[in-house]
Amino acid sequence: MSDHVIPIFIALIMIAGLVKRVDVFSEFVEGAKESLGSAFGILPALIALMTAIGMFKASGALDVISAAVSPITEFLGFPKECIPLALIRPISGSGALAVFGSILSDVSPDSYAGRVASVIVGSTETTFYTAAVYYGITKIKKTRHTIASSLTADFTGFIMSALTVRLLLH
Repeated sequence: MSDHVIPIFIALIMIAGLVKRVDVFSEFVEGAKESLGSAFGILPALIALMTAIGMFKASGALDVISAAVSPITEFLGFPKECIPLALIRPISGSGALAVFGSILSDVSPDSYAGRVASVIVGSTETTFYTAAVYYGITKIKKTRHTIASSLTADFTGFIMSALTVRLLLH
């Protein structure tokens, strides 16, 4: 059934266009043109974000920060192998997937750290990327409390990932 959902959806759009006498193709082209404009609008923010991620990784700051917060996270029961993932996840989804892959190759996917990393990747958001895209599209300059509350939610997700894995799977 799932193989047929998209074709059925497209067919329903075409039928609705015929019933309402709308030129579906020209509407599609107009929507694509607007989307392309939005993509160009958020491009500067995305380029800045990707540059910052590259600089953060290359500078060794990730390793320094991981070592600095290790005693605190160890006290909270958060695995030290997952600290780089927790630091990268709010910034970059692709960077987080690379770190996630290295965690799974270094430790077993069935280990405590492997399971916590899996829950983190599945339950947290790329906060800065999402904010850059949404605020870039809407041209909002002041994020107010968005970043602080989103990072608080990420931190809660990291701690709850460790706690949930410890309680249910470890």
